[in-house]
Amino acid sequence: METYRLQPHPGHPPRAVSGVEARVIGRDDNWLRLRWRIEGSGELVVPKSAGKGRADGLWQTTCFEMFLRPDGGTAYCEFNLSPSERWNAYDFAARRDGMAERPIPREPVCTMRMGSSFAIFDAALPAAALPDTDCAMGLTCVIEETGGHKSFWALEHRGEQPDFHDPACFTARLAAPSGA
Repeated sequence: METYRLQPHPGHPPRAVSGVEARVIGRDDNWLRLRWRIEGSGELVVPKSAGKGRADGLWQTTCFEMFLRPDGGTAYCEFNLSPSERWNAYDFAARRDGMAERPIPREPVCTMRMGSSFAIFDAALPAAALPDTDCAMGLTCVIEETGGHKSFWALEHRGEQPDFHDPACFTARLAAPSGA
């Protein structure tokens, strides 16, 4: 699977984090598995475990996100995944318009592992929660470091302010599941 190097928004550079990579590490009939690797994680703020369940505002601290926009349309979905094990998913009719909670048949699984100089965040999303067609994909994250310092990482940034909903961020591809 392809590894994507995320870029920090130039207006919000990290302090100690030196790089973030994201990739799809597996897909089967039941799950889509994603991994983010954070280099230079010595000052990383990791939300405490809160148990599984939906929650809003996860992006206010360290949070990992995936956006999927089916080919040929303006509608897209967003998945927010936290090291606390909390998560949420939304549907949008167009860019930041028509937001509604996306139905999820079973809860995603989120796991954070800390190394001496890096951290790995793994997430598994239920396959039934994903579009069943080819999609433009955005892989992003908000990284909080000690002192409340936040950096915003995406495949690409275009605006003066970070905006993960910008179609410019959706530069990766997620193919339709085989057999779809």
